[in-house]
Amino acid sequence: MDLSRVLVVVLSMIASELSHIHARPIDFVCDSEARRVMNKVKDLEEEMVDCSAVASLPSSIQLPCIRIHKATWEKKSVHERRAEILLSLWTLAQDVRSARTLSHPGCALTLLERLEHSINNYLHVVKLLYNEGEQAGTQAKSCLGQDSKDLGLVLRHFGRLLTGKLEWLVAEMAKGC
Repeated sequence: MDLSRVLVVVLSMIASELSHIHARPIDFVCDSEARRVMNKVKDLEEEMVDCSAVASLPSSIQLPCIRIHKATWEKKSVHERRAEILLSLWTLAQDVRSARTLSHPGCALTLLERLEHSINNYLHVVKLLYNEGEQAGTQAKSCLGQDSKDLGLVLRHFGRLLTGKLEWLVAEMAKGC
């Protein structure tokens, strides 16, 4: 394959990723396809199967709380729900970063880097879901999840946070689309 074809393929791959980077928060809320494309959990789970080095992480990661008590969730304001999701994402990002710094080069390190990048993307988007009437001091009540060194379990909980609490939040916000 000649160099020009390789460059075309590489540039096409980069362009497909960049198209989602500059999306506005309203695009995230109103476009389920944008959210589906952003969710890389399945890709990470597939890569984990090929990486035997990730059987156990070098440090524990606090799993995000993913259970939703419908009546309690519905009593919370959108701001409280957003703050709770932000806290879960922030805690997960910190713990994944710690595990990554203790990992040796190889597929486990690469998986943790990609997971951290994905979590940080969600953190960025959810932070931008700011409404004019939001009070700056909105605090989330902390929900302490269990600790785990099992990357598969961490990925499952991250995925359920995205398809559970985050989707419920987005559904409420999407009423304005």
